[in-house]
Amino acid sequence: QVQLVESGGGLVQAGDSLRLSCAASGQTFSLYTVAWFRQAPGEGREFVAGMNWRGSTTDYADSAKGRFTVSRENARNTAYLQMNSLISEDTAVYYCAASPYGTEVSRDTTTYTYWGQGTQVTVSS
Repeated sequence: QVQLVESGGGLVQAGDSLRLSCAASGQTFSLYTVAWFRQAPGEGREFVAGMNWRGSTTDYADSAKGRFTVSRENARNTAYLQMNSLISEDTAVYYCAASPYGTEVSRDTTTYTYWGQGTQVTVSS
């Protein structure tokens, strides 16, 4: 079993930065792809960014390109989402997700086997 725990969310002002962390425990050796999703009120979970195990492939939603950076430290069993130049539209619950399968970063929620509990990001303008 794999457990994922997000942290780093909070209330910030527009233009500020946050770094979200996703700590993994359990059978972390089986993880291949890690991704970040977000869910705003009344909407489904939206893909934000993802990276494969070796960091050789990354993918970013258009809303994240140029502002967000996904990274991972496999030795620490931790993934990160660095968010800069935050705007009010970034307000959402952010989730990390992981899958032991696949060779490409997927934007489909059904691809991912493991999910964290989410961390709230609120950006005030």
